[in-house]
Amino acid sequence: MVGRMPDSLTMKEQLALAGKFIAMEVYLPETQPARKIAAIGKSPADCIQQLSAKGLNPGQFEFRPVRRAML
Repeated sequence: MVGRMPDSLTMKEQLALAGKFIAMEVYLPETQPARKIAAIGKSPADCIQQLSAKGLNPGQFEFRPVRRAML
């Protein structure tokens, strides 16, 4: 699911991620990053660790919880 846009996740994938956090690059008009999932973890700290391991600057990412999909 990393590398995918959150809006493209299936219901099954959304349910699997419920309660976890995703990291996506912060949107800035100058950079206009693709809104793709860069990390998935149980907490923002888990996401930060994954981003750092990839050589990415966690300060350029936002972290948000994945909520259970509404049926």
